[in-house]
Amino acid sequence: MFALLFSATSCEKYLDINDNPNDPTVVQPELVLPAGLVRTASLAVAYNTYGASLGGYIANAGGFSGFGALLNYNFTPGFLSNWGGSYDNLLDYKYVIDNSEGVDELAYFNAVAKIMTVYGYQLLVDAHGDIPYTAALQSDANTTPAYDNAPAIYQDLVNKLDEAIGIIDNAQFPRALGFSADPMFGEDREPEEQMNLWKQFANTVKLRLLIRVSEVPALQDFVNSEFASFDEELGILTEDAIVNPGYELNKPNPTWSSWGYTTTGNVATSSRVPTYYVYGYYDGNKLTDPGRGSVIYNDFGDGSRPTPLNQLGVEQNNPPIRANYSPWYTGVRESASNISNALGIVKGPSQGQPILLLSEAYFLLAEAQLRGLLSGDAEESFEAGIAASFGYLYTTVSGTVDAGKDVDEDVETYLTDNSGSTLVNFSGNTEQKTEAIITQKYIALNMIHSHEGWNDYRRTGYPRTNPDADRYNNMASVNSNSTRLDELPTILLYPQTEFAYNPTNVRVLNQFSDLIFWAKQ
Repeated sequence: MFALLFSATSCEKYLDINDNPNDPTVVQPELVLPAGLVRTASLAVAYNTYGASLGGYIANAGGFSGFGALLNYNFTPGFLSNWGGSYDNLLDYKYVIDNSEGVDELAYFNAVAKIMTVYGYQLLVDAHGDIPYTAALQSDANTTPAYDNAPAIYQDLVNKLDEAIGIIDNAQFPRALGFSADPMFGEDREPEEQMNLWKQFANTVKLRLLIRVSEVPALQDFVNSEFASFDEELGILTEDAIVNPGYELNKPNPTWSSWGYTTTGNVATSSRVPTYYVYGYYDGNKLTDPGRGSVIYNDFGDGSRPTPLNQLGVEQNNPPIRANYSPWYTGVRESASNISNALGIVKGPSQGQPILLLSEAYFLLAEAQLRGLLSGDAEESFEAGIAASFGYLYTTVSGTVDAGKDVDEDVETYLTDNSGSTLVNFSGNTEQKTEAIITQKYIALNMIHSHEGWNDYRRTGYPRTNPDADRYNNMASVNSNSTRLDELPTILLYPQTEFAYNPTNVRVLNQFSDLIFWAKQ
């Protein structure tokens, strides 16, 4: 099983099932589901890269050329898109659904595949807008699928989550998933607890969908109805949703292999460094946060050997990445064969891969509570989100909080040190509190799910950015060709393959004027 799971990310042979997803004799759906989850984990890193590139988290390092569209935003079709990989992953889940539909023994497999289908489609819509949906994934039966309206897709995704939760609740004689089929919630849990976590995960994804469209005028009746029936008793996630099929040095976690080190001990990505914009939320230029900053950034606060930083687009005198150190690795690299585990974002090759963070769940809940969409104390959820962010970053590769760290104490220090900032002390009017929630979520998602930080920026305008400000307060590239006031792009273009193979349905987008339907004007 260990080898099979990893074949999903490293070997096309196993994934050949996608050439004919309607043939149930190729492989059992019980084996495809875990492989699909592992592939989703890899896609999470790819989407993080997209969001980090546009949302002010990473910039170009020194000594490299060819950054092109990353610096001026003159996108070519498919730039930064994860279109092909996402639809491939959705085929995995469709295979499970098709071969478990109506089979009560496989009800849990069916429900989980439907939940993850929603997760995958939301990623695509949030990047591109309208996409093939109802006519997608039909292989040779429909090679030119029509594009569905993005708001309609969102509404159907919410309904599909309700359907999946109902399947779990109404299953009569279901086979338990266990860890072999569920590398996210399956380890060391009884089936009831495991499936309750899946329902909470579905409820949290539903909350994210509803919050994102909560201010779209045309969807107000839908939003109000869904919040009125939202299952608050079930609630949201109570822990980080993390996939770990057994990552190890030679089959490493995708965050480690993307932003940490290769299996031979070389720095995985040498052409990117953190931005001054995001670093300012830790080093005192905007907020003071040595607790999280010191576990995220190499040599954080060291004046003699500072973390390499840049503003996107600056190509002269920008810092090179260090030969042997990733800027996001805070452990000790004694040699290529001796790299210690660490805390923070890039922990070690065996770390689990987050799919949805507990901190994000709390911040979603805080926003819903602040606006009266759900009951509860928004400030309490807001501070729980901050604490959950500290908790994840202080967690070791084995999944336990490091013995030398005190989450409660460091959160209290953070709240005290930044008591004068409305981004931390949760004071002021509703708009100021909304800004605090979104900014804290942006910080918590740093280089983990940066695409969600980018989505929230486009939806709310937070965290604030000003193209006329200094490098700590401007997330846009200094070489931007955007015509917008914030000098940022708004949407990803469809890939060239769509223009080649589905030309009657795909349309040309403008990355500076076309908006996702939920985006702030």
